This record gives sequence, structure tokens and C-alpha cells, in this order.
Amino acid sequence: MDIILKQDVENLGYADDIVTVKDGYARNYLIPRGIAVVATPSARKMHDENQRQRAHKAAKILEEAEAMRDKIAGTKLTIGAKTSTKGKIFGSVNTIQIAEKINELGFEIDRKQISIREDLIKEVGTYTATVKLHKEVKVEVEFEIVSE
Repeated sequence: MDIILKQDVENLGYADDIVTVKDGYARNYLIPRGIAVVATPSARKMHDENQRQRAHKAAKILEEAEAMRDKIAGTKLTIGAKTSTKGKIFGSVNTIQIAEKINELGFEIDRKQISIREDLIKEVGTYTATVKLHKEVKVEVEFEIVSE
């Protein structure tokens, strides 16, 4: 069944994408929750018209995301954490601390836009995080965990 997504769905697609899913998944999960609508011919026409109107706005947003990527790309963050004498961190460092450091530099980044390859960072060292600024624009940010 073809459906039009109303919002981003991880591992399926982004808002306003037309995707094909199994009938049961669409009828029992996506449509009742308001995440998607059936892609009927009339819904497709409305979708196409909305896409034409949004194209200009989307280009501007993409341009702003690319400019932000260029500014963030060269930065290296330093995050302080309480550690033991052996370099183990009490607790862990996660996306919240990284988002706070990026926001201190003057950027508006939500912690949900940041992903770290390691689940939990529990040792002092240098790591990288991926910041998703736009569905097409991602940037790798290096950060160093130091002992306070």
C-alpha cells in the first residue's frame, strides 16, 4: 500500500515522502496514529501542490543548514567530567552535554539531533558525534572528555 507520511518515521522515511508499506502496518499502526494517510489520487494531487509550494522554502532551509555545517565543522569541544584516578568517568557523557557545549558556541542544536557511535562514554578521551542539521546535511563533531 502506498502512503504519504505526515511526519518523519525512523527507518521508513521523512515527512511528505510517498512510501510503500505492508497493508497491515499502514492500516493498524501508521494511519490510526495520524502518522500517514493513504496515497489516493486526490491525496497525491494535494501532496504535489504542497511540494511545489514548499520547494523554495526547503531550498532556503537547506542553504542555512549547509552554512551552519561549515561553521560547526572546524570546532572541537571540550567536556569536563568528574573522574577517578584511573580515568573512569563517574556516570557517563551523553548527547545532553554535547548539545549544551554546542549551544554555548551560539548554535541552536537539540540533543535529539546528535548521535554518538558509542552507547555510553565512560572514559576520558577523544570521540566523535554526528550532528544531523537537516535530512541531507550531517556534520561530524570531535569532542574531548577531560578530567575536572
